[in-house]
Amino acid sequence: MAYEIRISVKKLAEFLLQSGSLDNRFGGIDRASEGARIHRRLQKAGGPSYRAEVFLSQQTERHGFLYRVEGRADGVITDAVGVTVDEIKTTGAPLTMITEDFNRAHWGQAMCYAYFYCLQENLERISVQLTYFQVDTEEIRRFQRVYTAEELEAFYLDLLDQYEKWAAIQRDWTSVRDQSIRALAFPFATYRAGQRQMAVAVYRTIAAKGRLFCQAPTGIGKTVSTLFPAVKAMGEGKAERIFYLTAKTVTRRAAEDAFAQMRDQGLRLKTITLTAKDKICFLEQRDCNPEACPYANGYYDRANQALYELVHDCEAVTREAVEACAQKHRVCPFELSLDAALWCDAIIGDYNYLFDPVVYLKRFFGESPGEYVFLVDEAHNLVDRSRDMYSAALHKSTVLQARRLVGKEERKLFRALGAVNTEMLTLRKACGESRTLTQEEAPKELLTALNRFISCWEEWAEEHRHSRTDPLLLQLYFDALFFLRIAELYDDHFVTYVTVSGSDVTVKLLCLDPSPLLDKAMQRGRASIFFSATLSPLDYFTSVLGGDDTTKKYVLPSPFDPAHLGLFIDDRVSTKYRDRARSLHPVAELLYAMLQGRQGNYLAYFPSYSYMNEVYRVFRERYPEVQTLLQTAGMDEEARMEFLNRFDVEPEGTLLGFCVLGGIYAEGIDLRGERLIGTAIVGVGLPQVNAEQEILRAYYDRTNGEGFAFAYQYPGMNKVLQAAGRVIRGEQDRGVVLLIDSRFSTASYRNLFPTHWQHFQTVRSAPELEQAVAAFWEH
Repeated sequence: MAYEIRISVKKLAEFLLQSGSLDNRFGGIDRASEGARIHRRLQKAGGPSYRAEVFLSQQTERHGFLYRVEGRADGVITDAVGVTVDEIKTTGAPLTMITEDFNRAHWGQAMCYAYFYCLQENLERISVQLTYFQVDTEEIRRFQRVYTAEELEAFYLDLLDQYEKWAAIQRDWTSVRDQSIRALAFPFATYRAGQRQMAVAVYRTIAAKGRLFCQAPTGIGKTVSTLFPAVKAMGEGKAERIFYLTAKTVTRRAAEDAFAQMRDQGLRLKTITLTAKDKICFLEQRDCNPEACPYANGYYDRANQALYELVHDCEAVTREAVEACAQKHRVCPFELSLDAALWCDAIIGDYNYLFDPVVYLKRFFGESPGEYVFLVDEAHNLVDRSRDMYSAALHKSTVLQARRLVGKEERKLFRALGAVNTEMLTLRKACGESRTLTQEEAPKELLTALNRFISCWEEWAEEHRHSRTDPLLLQLYFDALFFLRIAELYDDHFVTYVTVSGSDVTVKLLCLDPSPLLDKAMQRGRASIFFSATLSPLDYFTSVLGGDDTTKKYVLPSPFDPAHLGLFIDDRVSTKYRDRARSLHPVAELLYAMLQGRQGNYLAYFPSYSYMNEVYRVFRERYPEVQTLLQTAGMDEEARMEFLNRFDVEPEGTLLGFCVLGGIYAEGIDLRGERLIGTAIVGVGLPQVNAEQEILRAYYDRTNGEGFAFAYQYPGMNKVLQAAGRVIRGEQDRGVVLLIDSRFSTASYRNLFPTHWQHFQTVRSAPELEQAVAAFWEH
């Protein structure tokens, strides 16, 4: 029985026929919706003889493979002259660069459609037309060739023959992989409490093609509880590919470790961990064009040889493996890793590979949805990340700097930058005495000026293609493209926010509610599972992260004995901003009282650097005998590690680290056992009150009446839960958590406490706390 290969016409042509170099200077930002509008416009202009979006497919059995190749031709023109298949391509490159042989893959795509149409309509001869549309100048250039059906058949069969070795890799690997998955047992002798329930919920969600939001406390083993059922579903044909998406490197390593543990049990699975472009680039300063980078120059001419070697030889495609292969074949390591991902079963990477409007993986998500499973780890982080992904900003000062760099000699580009500056000046005047402006409409005149700038810049860049572009100019080009891309998404979930600072003007397109865009991104796959130790309240996270009424929600209890955690609340102290000066000495006393119960390592978290530093000063003056550490702003990697390494398993004395709530030491660190035995959290973690946060509050007041909760309370409490979660990391861990703030005793906050916090104890003085902590350690 022939092995079936399904592939689109576009992917087949691009994979085999793409040649030349990587070049980020023209159309570096995806403008998909703009391209779709242009396609519709040209198709409509074709008149009654022009049939648009013609679906064509072909099944061909050859050398033991059944190829199912399909796609949509942009147009089929039938007139008195004959039949022509039209392929439309939008481009940011100047039309002077577009020659008849500009891109072999474009011809290949159109020729495949032409061949399929000849077979369908029994034609002996057909015309093939490439239509290039320059998106900024709106110029059009067309090229046309005539082929016989026999010529097209020979071309198409040759493509299939070129693809055969890749088809063989896919066939042979799938057989090996699925056989190993069927035999795979859970990689540990027993399930932890809650682990089996979570795995079952994940499997059922994948089988049902649904979405799941799961709060799974630390200790359950969330990573393997999601990956194992996803792998099992893949072996049953319920998943084509698994995407494990995270915000931090440490959680990517957890996924790699989980796959390694399953490989130890016999699993055969190709995995790849994607590394950010800036981190994996071989150049000191990244510049992705053939004039500046030898790894970009001629990339497509060497890429497939490197790719074949990489995917044939590796099952766990690590950063080191990618870099070694890329160096050997002199190709871009980042692009090679993206190409390799198409041949892997599981992809580990940052959230942006699915959700970011610019850098999402178009190789997977550019056409129709796939049978993909999205596992979103530490999903609470996605709220702020997604708002950032879908927001854009431009600064007037940068525009003026760029204009000075260009100079009056480059008249068109100079004038285009001047027009952008003029529109920003107009917005500055609209700010008035308040020096801010918030409006629900996008800044249309500014967008028009930016489009003109893009057009002039790309024409200028082509004229100066052999010169090095100033980094500031290049960055402004990309910032402008991104601004325009976000403007395409702009709707009633956005506002335009303008601020004036001195002579500078900042224009922001602020995404207040990313949920519709996250929902759209999830529609690219089969199932999505969002999980974290802190997704409380679940209704809030489901709402802001793209869930709906059909989304399943699951809360798992902590697997640890609540008696292992001593939870204390002092609700006498107000840490509200106006009361902080009065709270310094009481907070210092409470921290010292917490330390008296047992010698060991402790952390204290504060809502800001300034407040932390003030309490630190008072604490050091009153209790100089206690060893202390202080987090500072802008700590580099070496300083961060030095800080954490002070938390020894066998401390010689008591150590208290002062940290910022929501910072680098508030989540993602794993100080197990004696490395950390207590944490104090000062304040309820509310985000800083500022204009943008107040805009967010007003938006949710208007849409659901919960502005304060959505903008301040829920995000703040999430930081508290994350910091508290640093203490109990394993079954043998014991530790104390001290919450200092009068608001922790109110019903609105206690309703947010997880189940394993219901045994909290209220204390109202430092001596009472000292006595309660001592009693906890005695038991």
